[in-house]
Amino acid sequence: MQQSAAPELAHTRTRPIHWVATATALAGVVALSSVVRPEPATAVQPAPGSHGKPAAAAPSTTGVDFPLDCGPVKAVVVKKATGDLDGDGRPETVAVVHCDAPMGTPPDGVYVLTRGAGSGTARVVATLVRPEERLTVTGFGIHAGTVSATLLGYSSDTVPSCCPDTRTPATWRWNGNVMVRSTPAGAHSV
Repeated sequence: MQQSAAPELAHTRTRPIHWVATATALAGVVALSSVVRPEPATAVQPAPGSHGKPAAAAPSTTGVDFPLDCGPVKAVVVKKATGDLDGDGRPETVAVVHCDAPMGTPPDGVYVLTRGAGSGTARVVATLVRPEERLTVTGFGIHAGTVSATLLGYSSDTVPSCCPDTRTPATWRWNGNVMVRSTPAGAHSV
């Protein structure tokens, strides 16, 4: 017995009307997608180790009494960064501060601020760089609980304040009791 070939099915041949219908449907989907938009995402991922608790706000530098003697001018926060330095789940703020001197390059101080568990007021808990060291801070930031900066300084007292001639990378990390500074060996450059 011989089988006959199946007749060609009409719906397997494309005709211009098929293309017009497909193009119209696609244009409708594109037009509708530009009008109908999803609501913006509002979920926030909890910080690691926070167990779903809302993240604490970093301490503000506003109103903080920095241990800096500026005489008749005020202290100015020129850089700041935030991060959890001691691993307690609450962020600290590290601020680079100097006197708002009308001329010259005033030296920077670098201070760690925290806020008490029940207090809204920020306070200085550590000094990383004292203004008496005559250093200017650049390349400043916090990454993975480590404060890093490049310290510009002077090789001697005869070097003019306008022109620091040493560059030293430095990092500070919490050791459980205090912030400990480390400087790579041979890092001083002139």
